[in-house]
Amino acid sequence: MTASRSTRPLARRTILKALGGAVVATPLLATAGCGGASAAPNTLRVSYQQWGSGRIHGTYLQRAAASFALRHPDVTVELVPLVASENDYFTKNELMMSSERTTSDIVYEDTFILKSDIAAGYLRPIDDRVASWPLWNEFYDVARKAVQGEDGRTYAIPAPTDTRALWYNQELFTQAGIPLPWEPRSWDDLLATFRTLKQQLPDVVPVNIFAGKPQGEKTSMQGVQMLLYGTGSVMYDEATRKWITGSAGLVESLRFIQTLYAEELGPGIADALDANISETIYTSWLPEGKIAVALDGNWINQNWGPGKPGEWPEWAQTMAVAAMPTQSGQDPGVVTLAGGWSWGLPSRARNPELAWQFLTEMCSTEHVLAWTIDDNKVSNRRDVVNHPEYRGYSPTIEFFTGLVPMATYRPALAPYPQISTALQTAADAAMRGAPPEAAVAEYDLAVADIVGGDSTAQEA
Repeated sequence: MTASRSTRPLARRTILKALGGAVVATPLLATAGCGGASAAPNTLRVSYQQWGSGRIHGTYLQRAAASFALRHPDVTVELVPLVASENDYFTKNELMMSSERTTSDIVYEDTFILKSDIAAGYLRPIDDRVASWPLWNEFYDVARKAVQGEDGRTYAIPAPTDTRALWYNQELFTQAGIPLPWEPRSWDDLLATFRTLKQQLPDVVPVNIFAGKPQGEKTSMQGVQMLLYGTGSVMYDEATRKWITGSAGLVESLRFIQTLYAEELGPGIADALDANISETIYTSWLPEGKIAVALDGNWINQNWGPGKPGEWPEWAQTMAVAAMPTQSGQDPGVVTLAGGWSWGLPSRARNPELAWQFLTEMCSTEHVLAWTIDDNKVSNRRDVVNHPEYRGYSPTIEFFTGLVPMATYRPALAPYPQISTALQTAADAAMRGAPPEAAVAEYDLAVADIVGGDSTAQEA
């Protein structure tokens, strides 16, 4: 997930050229590229982001295509993996959807950019379709809300999600005399634990909470917002449709970050500003016992499997997880943010009925279960959560799944990427010692500049 769109949109000719060689071929998939021409009437294109050499999404879609072909032997499914950074992926996806000639029939959409694409007219509403789809009722309400436009209509089907919490090293806690299991109830509890760790284990970094600008969206989502939404403040008021300025909760969040670094409870500033610190933490510091706590996502244990960069066979016995508490333990008691992608139907695609049929195949319990496990994701639907294969696929999956119903999603609005960048700048400033009030004042000015003063409101 990323903080902002690319500032240099790719030319349409470049997009089409890239697509020509981007189709994955299997016995069930067309071998021709898009070539800029419209697809045949019985050909469906499915575009999605491919991260480097990763093949998990492709494997999932190939399975779905194989099942679909048994009932629709006359239909060809073309997979269009777009190998791109997140920013470039958004640009490619939007350029494709802007034309009937180039659009895919099904597209993979990050929920935080969804409302922007809805406002641009790229996606068609699917309320009538989901109303008669039995599995729609299996999704948690928070997931269904995440794929709604500002008009309240549904525009996509949620994909598996992720949640965030506190990973901690039980062996280090025991060495420091901290009782297990660790169940912090407030920020004061957190600070007390981190101070004890520093005092008892001076060679161990007590905690990492991302706060540097080089960490991009990690700082915004896994850092600042995991604090902010525990204060009672919000970034965006859904009722008034205003971006909030003068946020007391943001001041408190930045003060907490500043305290961590002023008291040397987190990584050194040089490490905190290293763009690769997350990789260092996942593959070195955590497995080697050099850090005690990490505020991070459910997925980080994928770094510790066989053959992975941070291979760590004992991780499940060493590491445990705790929910991030609200500031003073006030309701709801814990905080988590959920990321989320989704599958949508472009408004300019020519065969929405056939696309919907394949989309429901893709989103069957069987296919989504396998995809969720393969990709180390968290499910946001009851039929998958209750499946025995899901419940046992990871030692921590039950915990992270339990956070989904109370999860907060980022504001899924067009200005969010720029505002997120402003939030990262504020956190970075506080980490380096700037007064939190001054950092928030600069953030407020940036927000007003991005959206206009009429689209902001002072916190009540």
